[in-house]
Amino acid sequence: MEDVSNFIKKRTGFRLRPVSALLSSRDFLSALAFRVFPATQYLRHSSSPFYTPEPDLCHELLGHAALLANPDFAEFSQEIGLASLGAPDEYIDKLSTVYWFTVEFGVCQEPSGMKAYGAGLLGSVGEIQYFLTGKAETKSFDPYIAQDAPYPVDGFQTLYFVASSFLDALQKFRAFAAKIPRPFCVRYNPYNCSIEVLDSKEKLQQYTSNLKGELNILMDAVNKLK
Repeated sequence: MEDVSNFIKKRTGFRLRPVSALLSSRDFLSALAFRVFPATQYLRHSSSPFYTPEPDLCHELLGHAALLANPDFAEFSQEIGLASLGAPDEYIDKLSTVYWFTVEFGVCQEPSGMKAYGAGLLGSVGEIQYFLTGKAETKSFDPYIAQDAPYPVDGFQTLYFVASSFLDALQKFRAFAAKIPRPFCVRYNPYNCSIEVLDSKEKLQQYTSNLKGELNILMDAVNKLK
């Protein structure tokens, strides 16, 4: 797992952190905000190789780890975590449900057809085969609908949400997260892997200065391409 974690860190800054048990929703989501993914270490029993109701190494490595190396997917995962910081308990439940229907059981629509990106699908041969039968309901991804949708935790899913792309899902989620009542705003500092609370005029001025610097680099690069 350490080798996989080091590879992912080089690609997107995410790290795998071994855990011995399931975390609370708030603790799990807050870890994502820091680009840390809590990963279980046990392996499913040989009597049930195609499906497990709880995450195991197959689920973590075949599902989550592979996609956390994708910058777009890694950003989407972190955005869910950032939205959880300071959120009321009832919104933690809503964010967890959105996470379930995206990072765990999300599907993308591509020109060649629908493709699974959720770890619960990628880590389960049985779930993928079930999804391909077309028996389950599919809906266009909308976090306002997904947040309250019921789902089973001990069997195949009866509903899947389909996004047109990670970018589309991220944009819709950001609009959803912006309406979560929180007493402050936060940003992730990739230089020291910390969360900064933007709760003062001085911090906002510093953040604005950093953004101006990045924008100058962007404009310079655009001009060089002309």
